[in-house]
Amino acid sequence: MEKYSLHISEKERRKESAQNKRFSTVKRGWGNGFVSKPAFVKKMLLPHFWGAWIAVFLLYALVTFLPYSVQMFIGKHIGNLLGKILPARKYVLKRNLELAFPDMADSEKEKLSKEVMENSGRALFETGIAWFWPDWRLKRHIAIDKEQLEKALEIAKSGKPILVLSCHFVTLELMARIYATLITPGIGVYRPSDHPVWEWAQVRGRLRKNLALVDRNDPRSMIKALMKNMPIWYAPDQDYGRRVSTFVPFFAVKEAATVEGTHNLARVKNTQVQPAWTIREGSKYHLYVEEPLQNFPTDDALADTARINKIIEKIILMAPGQYLWLHRRFKTAPNPEENRYPGLSDK
Repeated sequence: MEKYSLHISEKERRKESAQNKRFSTVKRGWGNGFVSKPAFVKKMLLPHFWGAWIAVFLLYALVTFLPYSVQMFIGKHIGNLLGKILPARKYVLKRNLELAFPDMADSEKEKLSKEVMENSGRALFETGIAWFWPDWRLKRHIAIDKEQLEKALEIAKSGKPILVLSCHFVTLELMARIYATLITPGIGVYRPSDHPVWEWAQVRGRLRKNLALVDRNDPRSMIKALMKNMPIWYAPDQDYGRRVSTFVPFFAVKEAATVEGTHNLARVKNTQVQPAWTIREGSKYHLYVEEPLQNFPTDDALADTARINKIIEKIILMAPGQYLWLHRRFKTAPNPEENRYPGLSDK
């Protein structure tokens, strides 16, 4: 049986990684601190990076000059194309739906799979919208319940640290931008890129309205931010590996590797854990903001982590077609020999 590969060959990947790291502008390290501005060095103008600069400019031009409806139309078809040219990702999507929804009819899974791919294509434009649109244009596409907004503003003004609990919808970039625009700016948790142009673009885009970014592997700086009463956007719904995870249920998978970060960060004095997420509804991006969790955290980290997964499940089921099912969410199993994605050659 032929297996799919998510990545280029290991040899090519090492070569590309070494090339990028030669020019990397990322400062790594536990407790390294906040990224408060995009880093630019002259070497980023070398021909090696021209393709990346063209891609960034093209994204800016498309989201700036094309009508929104045209962007979503093109994005939909890009998503359908991605499903054909990236069979490994299509396989991951298929396996995730099989694992998460074993009782779902095949016809429903196929329908959901198509919707996920279409929304993944739209996400390319929605990332550009979050990074490049001016406030006046973005606000024409925002929806929020008036009572939720008033309550969220009240909480933001309370002076207590807020851990904004979210998940990886394809609209996650927009969620952080909209929350910062309507409620309060804060700190984004992100994955730094060794490619200096991609790093420059994502930092510049994400800091359009927010205060700073912090490496997802730097919990010490996250704690510092909370101790300074700065809100943090936090999405703990991906598989970060065995070393930093515990195993709790997530949908039909009884033992899904999940970080205990929400429990740990919430232990900072007076921290409020506030679920917030954005769903595309027609041409509007609806920001949902719930009241902070009660009786959280407890002394039971495992129970708290399972509770967070239940909350995220509820959020995802509001729009499962807009969730990032292309990530190997169930890659890490309690038994290291168990392979939940047997159709992949990648480990």
